[in-house]
Amino acid sequence: MDYKVHWIIDGIMNVDANSKEDAEKIVQEKLQNFVKNSDDLMNFFIAKSIQGQAYLPSNEENEKIIQKGDDNFSDLKKNESNQDDT
Repeated sequence: MDYKVHWIIDGIMNVDANSKEDAEKIVQEKLQNFVKNSDDLMNFFIAKSIQGQAYLPSNEENEKIIQKGDDNFSDLKKNESNQDDT
């Protein structure tokens, strides 16, 4: 049988920007470049859309981020710095 599978990747990242619109644009551009440069995402997984919305986190959400520390973002930061070198 040939089944269709609709998949979604969900994530949250902190972005230093002047406005919600600027934050959304920064993330959108990074994700679009990543997807376009990934043969697997474009041709095997057939990525069709990217969607996101910026918001200011609540106090409770800020506390969770502080408790977890920056470990969750260390891989992303390493990846970004490696891309800047190329």
